[in-house]
Amino acid sequence: MELGMVGLGRMGANMAQRLVQHGHRVVGFDPGPQAREQASQRGIDAVGSLDELVDALAAPRAIWLMVPAGETVDRTLAELRPRLAAGDVVIDGGNSYYQDTVRRAKELAVDGIAYVDCGTSGGVWGLAEGYSLMVGGDEAAVERLRPVFEALAPAPDRGWGRVGPSGAGHFTKMVHNGIEYGMMQAYAEGFAIMERKHEFGLDVARIAEIWRHGSVVRSWLLDLSANALQRNPTLDGIAPFVADSGEGRWTVAEAIALDVSAPVITLSLLERLRSREGDSFADKLLAAMRGEFGGHAIRHS
Repeated sequence: MELGMVGLGRMGANMAQRLVQHGHRVVGFDPGPQAREQASQRGIDAVGSLDELVDALAAPRAIWLMVPAGETVDRTLAELRPRLAAGDVVIDGGNSYYQDTVRRAKELAVDGIAYVDCGTSGGVWGLAEGYSLMVGGDEAAVERLRPVFEALAPAPDRGWGRVGPSGAGHFTKMVHNGIEYGMMQAYAEGFAIMERKHEFGLDVARIAEIWRHGSVVRSWLLDLSANALQRNPTLDGIAPFVADSGEGRWTVAEAIALDVSAPVITLSLLERLRSREGDSFADKLLAAMRGEFGGHAIRHS
């Protein structure tokens, strides 16, 4: 299958490369010439404009967006829409707000263009290990894209699936990230308690490694925490500033709207906001974990 990819940043390029490795043709566009050059070296057919991208794909086309959520998605769709035709499908693989996704799907449906939302998890490790894909949209459109999802997932029969209509994929990814906030906060607080128990002289890096095997709290996030602590046990040089991408805020707002009690997720979000005002070992570890699983930039003190 052939696919267009708009946005050849780190994650977009990694996803495109994984597709190429599985025998799919990917035509990619990015406004940055350096990103296009690097994509070409990965086997992606990089082009210099949206016109070239659309022309290079046989109808009906499938175009995957990996651009920042918000106005950039709307701007990209505004540029793409007159170049597309009925039967084409656009996939939004970013962290868009699900209500924006519902709106966009309705707008494109007027022209007979399907809009599929794909909540994507896996970070910088997805190229090698595969991505978790939470897909929303029309069943027929999703089924048409099955070869793409099967190639991107850890295996054709696991790690991906259609979770509902348009907006459901991004809604599910939003909640996924809210849960992630809570899990990360619990790990960070636990390790901070152990780090503060000076009379025991606890080796937190060694404890993280012990917990990775057989423990009921073992997880991929713990694996990443162990990696970070092995390299830098005291987290020297890492500023205790923890960013948030917005999905935790959306999850908390949705919980309030639905009258669902979500204190752990809510407090973990508030802790990230608090991290911007002070200094703590827990916040340094949270920042280190984000760097491990997503390649997110770490602010250095």
